[in-house]
Amino acid sequence: MSRAFQCSNKSPVPETALQKSLRVVEDQLKMCGYKRDVDVFELFLSQKELTDVIDLSRFKNLKYLWLHHNKLHGIAFLTRNHCLTELYLNNNAIFEIVGLHYLPSLHILLLHHNELTKIDDTVKELKGMLNLKTLSLHQNPLCQYNLYRLYIIYHLPGVELLDQNQVTEKERRSMITIFNHKKAHIIQSIAFGGKVDTSWNPKLPLKQKPVQRLPSDFTFADNVDKTMFDNLEDAVFVRSMKRSLMALTTMNWDSVPMREEKFLEEKGPEPPQLLTVTLR
Repeated sequence: MSRAFQCSNKSPVPETALQKSLRVVEDQLKMCGYKRDVDVFELFLSQKELTDVIDLSRFKNLKYLWLHHNKLHGIAFLTRNHCLTELYLNNNAIFEIVGLHYLPSLHILLLHHNELTKIDDTVKELKGMLNLKTLSLHQNPLCQYNLYRLYIIYHLPGVELLDQNQVTEKERRSMITIFNHKKAHIIQSIAFGGKVDTSWNPKLPLKQKPVQRLPSDFTFADNVDKTMFDNLEDAVFVRSMKRSLMALTTMNWDSVPMREEKFLEEKGPEPPQLLTVTLR
């Protein structure tokens, strides 16, 4: 009797986060009447106060998964559900989405109202999702980035609906201008609070600064000014006179007598003649 009394006073062992999620999944399977894992195409696991979820790789054909309004911190349990097309993870406490790149079939991904802070890491996980058309990221800390929306559009060009707003052609043009055309200049302008003209038409020629006129007496390195002359001959004469002189001097060897001529000549030899050619 004392043994029975001791057993009845034992406090129940609290279930772990994984045990709770397993119970929730099994309850959902019974409710929907699923007998085999291969028949499971959708799971509704929202509003269950889940902090973790068991590995769902047993459901090979899972396409639709609702996990919104829970307390999840990550999605490591979704690495092998390659058929998943719609994933609802909004209103959780997710701070990283490592593993989402294993889900290339996703069409719809809702991640708003979470704790995502690193926009580069988030984009890195989503880049491989070529079929992703609808994405929701608002109400995350990363949205405070000044160019958040255009940055997402630039790195995920396949997305058509971002944060419940249709991606426009104007945004796509602005995205190209900012992130592909003189990116360093744009980032510097934003850092100092300057306004950036995002209107860009590839058909229009590039704007160039007007060329300043040089003064008439401006002298270049070659000592030739840019004075305009009405008479072409005057221009040639003036500019030729301003060029530097170059003199070449050589000896006239015809004026130097050979050895035999020195003995035969009665007069003394004449000094050798030097020939100088001056070029301007």
